[in-house]
Amino acid sequence: MVSANTVISGKPGFATALLLAAGMAVTVGSALGFEHIGGYIPCALCLLQRQPYYYGIPVALLAALNAALGGPAWLTRLLIALVGVMMIVGAGLGVYHSGVEWHFWEGPATCATSANGVTQDAGNLLDDLNKVKGPSCTEASLRVLGLSFAGWNVIASLILATIAFRGVATRRA
Repeated sequence: MVSANTVISGKPGFATALLLAAGMAVTVGSALGFEHIGGYIPCALCLLQRQPYYYGIPVALLAALNAALGGPAWLTRLLIALVGVMMIVGAGLGVYHSGVEWHFWEGPATCATSANGVTQDAGNLLDDLNKVKGPSCTEASLRVLGLSFAGWNVIASLILATIAFRGVATRRA
């Protein structure tokens, strides 16, 4: 049986790796868009949830490059599996953050309780930078269909992990 990866690129794992890199880039890019365009300020746990994406994108691109250059298929599969593990970690971080938002358990002590504005007075800027804290991890900035950004991250991470593990498990032609 010929897999979609072979049909698209002729290189096993190439399409899966590119799909993962693109999916992770869109997911973390959406979070950055809400932050920079929408004005949402991420809390400490929000920032922590982005790390699997920041590490996963280059790993997925390495897997695609290895496949494209005809490198060993086991290395492509290993890199894709590593991305899958990173996405499982990302889902776990999202579940943890969602639980903090729903008050199922306590969040880390590093989460602030409020967001304060920075002064416009340049003389007080350095003092204000030491006092400004990010938003609380216990309050969701926005809920869509009942899920916060953390909840949607769980779904995105699990979808990406599924793509990765299916890509590893699919028998290559």
